[in-house]
Amino acid sequence: MAREDYEVVIGLEVHAELATKTKIFCSCPTSFGAAPNTHICPICTAMPGTLPVLNEKVVEYAVRAGLATDCTISQDSKNDRKNYFYPDLPKAYQISQYDKPLCEHGKIEIDSSTGRKTIGITRIHIEEDAGKLNHDEFGRGSLVDLNRAGVPLIEIVSEPDLRSSEEVDLYLRKLKSILEYIEVSDCKMQEGSLRADVNVSIRKKGAKEYGTRTEMKNMNSFRSITRAIEYEIDRQVDVIDNGGVVEQETLRWDEVSGKTFSMRDKEDAQDYRYFPDPDLVAIKLSDEYIENIKKSLPELPESRKQRYLTEYHLSEKDANIITSSKYLSDLFEEASKICNNPKAVNNWIISDISRILNETEMEPVAIPFDSKQLAKLVMLIDKGTISSSIAKKVLVEMFEHPRDPEDIIDEKGWVQISDEGAIRDVVSKVLENNSQSVADYKAGKEKALGYLVGQAMKETRGKANPQMLNKMFKEELK
Repeated sequence: MAREDYEVVIGLEVHAELATKTKIFCSCPTSFGAAPNTHICPICTAMPGTLPVLNEKVVEYAVRAGLATDCTISQDSKNDRKNYFYPDLPKAYQISQYDKPLCEHGKIEIDSSTGRKTIGITRIHIEEDAGKLNHDEFGRGSLVDLNRAGVPLIEIVSEPDLRSSEEVDLYLRKLKSILEYIEVSDCKMQEGSLRADVNVSIRKKGAKEYGTRTEMKNMNSFRSITRAIEYEIDRQVDVIDNGGVVEQETLRWDEVSGKTFSMRDKEDAQDYRYFPDPDLVAIKLSDEYIENIKKSLPELPESRKQRYLTEYHLSEKDANIITSSKYLSDLFEEASKICNNPKAVNNWIISDISRILNETEMEPVAIPFDSKQLAKLVMLIDKGTISSSIAKKVLVEMFEHPRDPEDIIDEKGWVQISDEGAIRDVVSKVLENNSQSVADYKAGKEKALGYLVGQAMKETRGKANPQMLNKMFKEELK
């Protein structure tokens, strides 16, 4: 059978590290990048006799995430022990939530190529992160770094509603955007702050029973997730078509070979032997507590997108791109207010800025200039100080060697030539050296004018005022 004869069923378990200053059960800092085993204490290293104390901010952030994704918030939840044995988990159990999570029955809406679709969220619960194993590249052993042990997480578990890698990508981007807007996680995928376990199964079209699922663990790149899903779908189709049976197992995705490899059998819930953590009390939330958090929620991506369509008259596509990132959205709004030219700011963000971000695989939050500098770039074009082509070069400098756009223009000598006499001299020289293009224009070939203007820009190294060039060429060619 062909791949088209099967339906793909995908569910996601997304782990987001919360942006608290301290860990979930102790006062150790959560900051990323410290020397190994320097952000640890007896509690997060599970020394005998130590007791955890729940960080209240963790509960608040989880409730914020639940409210932002239309979840029902539980007023009576608890912490459970999830028992498993890994070298980076000193306790041999993880404090998580099992049958009474903080948030349940939510949803996220995505706009795919087949239209708008609602993806259900089964639950959002809090838990502690494990440490990290650093493997020796020559296979001589592994070292354990426990800085990450006890860093607070929320796990967002989707319903098995996703049917393609495209839908997964859209869902993850929308979820990442929401978490950034409500400021509960920095979502830095390259640092592991946002990662997903991807469950994939296939079934014959029309079948009601789910197929056997495999799980790809701890994936932290949109591109890798898309590639891994596509590979795993093809692998499962091949297994079934050749008379085999898909095994329920945990897989590792190898980015270099573009293949999945078996790590171990996939655990079921009963394998973890959950039971309520005896050292932690139940989490009781009042109506007033939940209502106060709801009132504090900021404008969310979907709401901001609708406002941009009406207030700034952006296209649906542009509004989607800009509101997909809180940082890009804030950059757009603040720069637009300063320069009073939202159309130009929008064009810079969706074209050149987005292109550079994609080429460098940079997150919007890492853009090295602020809204004031972007607004100043737009105003310098509006005033005629620089041309649009020069502005593109200035923007590249602002990314590569961040500084004020006016300083860049002064250093590089990129001020636009708007002196009428100087431009007329350039026009005369170009006309004299391009008699064929002059003849072509007079014969009705409009493209010849563009060529002449291009030659003039080349002559002035892009510094001539293009509007003045166009006007003068037309005057002379009459």
